[in-house]
Amino acid sequence: MQTDFDRSQAPVAEQIPHETVIHGETRVDNYFWLRESENPKVIGYLNAENDFTASYMASTEDLQKDLYDELVTYLVEDDQSVPRFKDGYWYYTRSEKGKNYAIYCRREGTMEAPEQIILDLNALAEGRDYLNVGTFEVSPDQNILAYSLDYDGSEAYTVFFKDLNTGELHKDTLTNTYYDFEWSADSKQVFYTTIDEAHRPYKLYRHVLGNDQVADVEVHHEPDERFNVGVYKTSSEDYIIINLHSNTTTENLYIPSHEPEAEPVLIQERVQHHQYSVEHHGEDFIVHTNWDAADFRVMRTPLITPSRDHWKEMIPVKKDAKLESVQVFAHHMALLYRTDARMQLMSYDLHSQKTQEVTFPDAVASVWPGAVMDFNTSVLRVSYASLVTPWSVFEVNLATHELTLKKQNPINGYNPEDYTMKREYATAPDGTKVPLTLVYKNDFVQDGTRPAFLYSYGSYGISTDPDFDSTVIALLKRGFVYAVAHIRGGQEMGRQWYDNGKLENKKNTFIDFIACAEHLVNEKYTNPEQLVIEGGSAGGLLMGAVTNMRPDLFCSVIADVPFVDCVNTMLDASLPLTVTEYEEWGNPNEKPYYDYIKSYSPYDNVSAQAYPHMLVLGGLHDPRVKYWEPAKLVAKLRTQTTSDRPILLKTNMSAGHSGASGRYDALKEQAFKYAFMLKSMSLV
Repeated sequence: MQTDFDRSQAPVAEQIPHETVIHGETRVDNYFWLRESENPKVIGYLNAENDFTASYMASTEDLQKDLYDELVTYLVEDDQSVPRFKDGYWYYTRSEKGKNYAIYCRREGTMEAPEQIILDLNALAEGRDYLNVGTFEVSPDQNILAYSLDYDGSEAYTVFFKDLNTGELHKDTLTNTYYDFEWSADSKQVFYTTIDEAHRPYKLYRHVLGNDQVADVEVHHEPDERFNVGVYKTSSEDYIIINLHSNTTTENLYIPSHEPEAEPVLIQERVQHHQYSVEHHGEDFIVHTNWDAADFRVMRTPLITPSRDHWKEMIPVKKDAKLESVQVFAHHMALLYRTDARMQLMSYDLHSQKTQEVTFPDAVASVWPGAVMDFNTSVLRVSYASLVTPWSVFEVNLATHELTLKKQNPINGYNPEDYTMKREYATAPDGTKVPLTLVYKNDFVQDGTRPAFLYSYGSYGISTDPDFDSTVIALLKRGFVYAVAHIRGGQEMGRQWYDNGKLENKKNTFIDFIACAEHLVNEKYTNPEQLVIEGGSAGGLLMGAVTNMRPDLFCSVIADVPFVDCVNTMLDASLPLTVTEYEEWGNPNEKPYYDYIKSYSPYDNVSAQAYPHMLVLGGLHDPRVKYWEPAKLVAKLRTQTTSDRPILLKTNMSAGHSGASGRYDALKEQAFKYAFMLKSMSLV
């Protein structure tokens, strides 16, 4: 194990006590000052930490280059998506070797027609360290492209309008927008959301093309800080849905897309803990709802009387399965279920009312239905992958249940037959069986001497799916077992799996992960000196919590943009996401939740013990987890750890929550992380 870490050379964050009083308790935060993003002293400290991390990792520069070169070989450098036909045009994206970003294209009528490049992100990214697309929507008449860009990772987007016939940009732009965006049916007006100071999408506007933004009409203002405002169009394209949602509750209104100036009509007013979404079919709305159905069911209601009083059940709750999504066509519906940490696609015939499962190659896999491009067909396009099967595109005939493989990403030097994927179950202390999905090379020897990589997330009901990551091949070829833990806090086992991993049950998430790590050790897949773990954002909270609880169980920990200063963040309602997330973590202004959050908050529970190797990553412009959370954690850990293992901080000074935006830049970041973990296990 590498122990060449010289703590005396590490930057030292000044300790400036900052006191707050809550529930009669005085809290002292010595690193509160790191929040001062405009303070040159803060930027200087972050840069010094970056320099120190680079110095420590200098011995791995050749390894990083070799890893990067290897990861590039697994990348499909010259690539093209499967074209999709829409109103006379074939649309697709492609990438070119050596270029970081996608090129958006179309051809008129046939794929043999001349290519029209409608947006080249590489040209837009010239001279910039970061670029990300939020909105990309072509008008219904196929003449105008609306696209939005973020230049620093702050997720505050500017919308531009491009004439696809002339290539010229319209004069009007829309600033301070979020992701949701829709066109009216006449291609003359658009609906978009804007964000408040806490980065919450809180207003919906209607914009008439050619007007200044100041003239836009406010369609909806959401005063409840728990709720976000979204907008989408039904698959029939007949209705624009205004979607108001908190973490537990939704409310929807509709506007006919052919009457964009009409007043929104309420479908069903919000009722706490009732979540629902709507689609359109004929004279009815199709409702995907958890009303009297924790794992969701499908209801139908007339357009003229859409409130819940008139809902009639179409598809009841499926035993031991959560209905994740519903997509509606003229004659069929596609139903996506989660059951036993697996994804299951079902076809429902709207005329015969019969349901049938669509069978895919792998028993454990990720299946992601794409947008409905043609409401009047019964062909659904899905993205598909497993831990051994590269990302593929299938077309599913919902009438015949036949699969047609349209594309599978070719991976240089990779043969899925060389690898084994399996499902196992760890046992948590309360007896809960926690699913684990594993992959390793066929020649892997289960003798307890092999390296392992364990990943999970476990919050917000976001499931950690067993999909394909080509960069993992580099680990598998080096003898690793790669494992995905399906812990409570996600919804892999249904809604109850989520409820048992949030609020006052949050510690189950951490306990489950530790049980999975212990399972890998007890079953002789690995040992604590060769076990690496990683998680990001709320998964970074997971990393911080389990490291405080069981530092002896892990060799090294990678915490990406980790939410670790939980009490301070949840007490500050001015920060992005705080109020909206009271329903996830609890409101610490209430003492029971304050005490519980404090009992697991990683920053608050750092103590004098031997911590493993740690690499903590942040983004200066991150609106979701502010850069100071990872910075404060590292500063405090350095004062407490009793081991000589390195605790490193690396802040991306040009990006936000998702790290580097370019595909090659992202591979450099991955190579850096892999080099860190290999060095920590003395495998370099």
